[in-house]
Parts: sequence; structure tokens; C-alpha cells
Amino acid sequence: MAITGVLRAAMMQLRVLDLETSVDFYTNVVGLFEVGRTSDGRVLLKGYDEFDHHSFVLRKAETAGMDFMGFKVASDAYLDFLAGRTKEFGLPVEIVPANADQPGVGRRVSTRVPTGHRLDFFADIEESDPKPSILNPEIWSVEPRGIGSATFDHALLFGPGSAETVRYLMEVCGFAAVEKGLLPDGNTFVTWLSCANRAHDVAVLEFDQPGKLHHVAYKLDNWNDIGHAADIMTMNEVTIDAGPMRHGATRRQMIYFFDPSGNRLETCTSGYAFYPDMPVRVWDFDHIGKGIFYYTRQLNDNFLKVVS
Repeated sequence: MAITGVLRAAMMQLRVLDLETSVDFYTNVVGLFEVGRTSDGRVLLKGYDEFDHHSFVLRKAETAGMDFMGFKVASDAYLDFLAGRTKEFGLPVEIVPANADQPGVGRRVSTRVPTGHRLDFFADIEESDPKPSILNPEIWSVEPRGIGSATFDHALLFGPGSAETVRYLMEVCGFAAVEKGLLPDGNTFVTWLSCANRAHDVAVLEFDQPGKLHHVAYKLDNWNDIGHAADIMTMNEVTIDAGPMRHGATRRQMIYFFDPSGNRLETCTSGYAFYPDMPVRVWDFDHIGKGIFYYTRQLNDNFLKVVS
């Protein structure tokens, strides 16, 4: 097995304003499956094509946004290595015991990166239903519903100190820069990063407020699925931010939309496969609009300023 460190983006805990309204939205529109609730009232969800116990957690709060993003790593021994390297880098480290607040999840190494986001890393996680079958497997074990979200895919994080956060992810966690966008002075303001061969697992953009979430994304299979998702969103009067359309960066086809609390979500196809020997693809400032919205070739203020 070639991948020996961080395997993939695997978990997101979001704050929502009305829990039951949000559960209805995420199960019946987004198409996630509820797999449990915690003693403090959080709701655990997953996509139909995920083995992991859960990949999405909803927590009722006064403000919307992200609590933490989790990454699956290859081994428990790697967690110890990562904890040591994170301390050497100068970031705080907390060891979260198994099942402390995430049922079915082993111990976690938690840190807070310069952009203000909490990132957690874990090696062990139980399975829960529904999950893909492994003996003479059908294409799904339970028919997808809503827009049919298959797996947690990536997130875009906004905050100050993006360059140091990118350096941590690359030098300590082994991520590779896939694409980047440049300011007029040639400095980087957004970087797309992959830890395996997804088009990206996380992207980081320079922003004046710490710990902000631009969007969290779940994967669909193809362009037809994106069109079906648009139909489902329209029938349920979901607020669509952009799309259906395509990114130039990563080549994903997608729709951006909002949950009832104002968290921006994305449903997307997989884009191209990435391998670490590939060169970084660069969008200069005059063409970054095309990199984000390939067809219209223009960014809008709301897309860059509306965060949670």
C-alpha cells in the first residue's frame, strides 16, 4: 500500500441553528443517513457509500459554522508520529481518547492550525449501516435518497495565516499542492491540497477572519447526478448559490447551495485523479474566475464573502 500517512478527509462537525430542521434537510435532501445520536444531542450521519461509522455530525448552536474537520490516517503508530511532528512545527496538540465525543471513533490527535481551524486525525473507526456490501456486492446496499450523496469529499477553509497552514499540511501531514490561485502580486491566496489521489481533500484560502468555513462537499458520480440534484433542490426550494456548472480548477462539476442554517454545501463529481509526481497547476489573478466558475468565468462578491 503506497499511502502510509493521511489517507483522506473523513469527517466534519457542523453547527446548526435548528437541529430537527437540519436533520430533515440532511437526510431527505442531501441524502445522508442518520446512524445515531450522542448523549449531548448531536446527530451522526453518513453517505450511502461510506464504511465509516459516520462522516458528518450536526450540533445545535447559536451560530452556524464548523467545529472541526477530521482526517483518517493509515495506522495508530502514525498518530504518534504526527503528534510529535505537529509539536515540532509549533502547533498545540491534544490527544482525544477513543469514543470521548465521537462514538465508534478511536483516539484522535487534535490541533488548531494558523487559520484558526481545528483539525483532528484518527486511525480507527467502527463501521455502521448502511454501508457498501463486500460479498458479491451490489452497487448499493440501500437505495440512495434525496440528491444521493455518496461520500464526504472535501472542505474549503477560510482564515488568516493560510500560507503557514498549507506549509503544515504539506511538511508535517504529507499533503501535496494540486492547484493554486494567485493575487496580482504573484502571492498565493488559495491552495487546493490532496493527501491521496482525490482532486483535493481540503483547500485553504487567505481570509481576515479565523476559523471560517466556505463550504463542505459530498461526492456524486457524474454530470447526470448533478442535474438530478438540481431538480431535487428546486423541488425543495433549497437556496442555490451557484451552478450547476464546472470548476476549471480540479475539473469537478458541481452545485453550491445552503443548508437551513446558512452553511454552504457543495455536491460535486470527482474531477481528475491526482498523483504526487504531477506539477502544481496555477491560476493567475486574471483567470481565477475561470478557475472557479469555468463557464461564466467570473467570481462574485457573495461567493468570496459569505462564510459560516
